[in-house]
Amino acid sequence: MKTSSRQTDIQLPKRQHELADGLKRLQITLGRQQQELLLEYLLLLAKWNKVFNLTAIRDPEEMVSRQLLDSLSILPWVRGARVLDVGTGAGLPGIPLAIACPDIHFTLLDSNGKKTRFVQQAVAQLGLDNVEVVNERIERFQDPRGFEVITSRAFASLVDFFASTGHLLAPGGRWLAMKGLADKEQDKLPGDLRYQLHPLVIPGCEGERHLVEAERSA
Repeated sequence: MKTSSRQTDIQLPKRQHELADGLKRLQITLGRQQQELLLEYLLLLAKWNKVFNLTAIRDPEEMVSRQLLDSLSILPWVRGARVLDVGTGAGLPGIPLAIACPDIHFTLLDSNGKKTRFVQQAVAQLGLDNVEVVNERIERFQDPRGFEVITSRAFASLVDFFASTGHLLAPGGRWLAMKGLADKEQDKLPGDLRYQLHPLVIPGCEGERHLVEAERSA
């Protein structure tokens, strides 16, 4: 890896063991090189976060579980040729998913230029040829091809997420919204949407996590 763990106060051997154990518990199989890329991304994020305040998660003891494993927990539902990560922030869940799925093209979108500059640097340093970074507001972003999967873990509400990204969903595509508590948001959704609620168990993370998988009714 190009980044020194001593620069970021991350105990790399401990994080390697934590990542390998977490992947096993999630029943996700990744190669050694993929795991190394995930940890290199984590080191970059920790280093840049000291200066640019990219994410509120700064404790090295929480970074593998709350950033890598949390992002990868939705991997079984990621299918298709093109995925859009809306409000990607520091590249979550987009970068971990792109490392795990090198045959899928990921577009990582955020309106915050500071964060997209970091994501672009991380993508270049990690050599992720399957990732495009876009600095734009979701309402103004256009892509005539559409995306088979649109995901986010940063939107304030499901209603806003579906409404603001509907023009980008390909026919037969699905939304994957990562949420915390299973609240009453689903009751406010339009009647032309079908959805399923999937509980997520993240190794090392306390509290409830859920995935809302939704699609337009036929």
